Amino acid sequence: MPDPEALTGAALDHIGADEFMPDEERGHAESAVREDESEALAYLVDPTDLVADIPGVELAQASWSSEPVEYDPESMEWDLDEEDGDFDEQNDNA
Repeated sequence: MPDPEALTGAALDHIGADEFMPDEERGHAESAVREDESEALAYLVDPTDLVADIPGVELAQASWSSEPVEYDPESMEWDLDEEDGDFDEQNDNA
């Protein structure tokens, strides 16, 4: 079960522990995190960490865009067992 308060709290802790963040930016970050859970997530996930261990990849730039959505288990978008059509087409052409 999602816990927005825990997410926000973890992001605020992360921001508070960042010794290199300027005070002005810290205030803006804390405000954004309190207003929007997707901002909280963005402060907790470091794009560099996502690709750091992939050979041959060097992160040149990263940005975030996110928004809350309602989970609909009946929607095809949420069918995690369904293969991506592009993947199937690539295998068929091999």
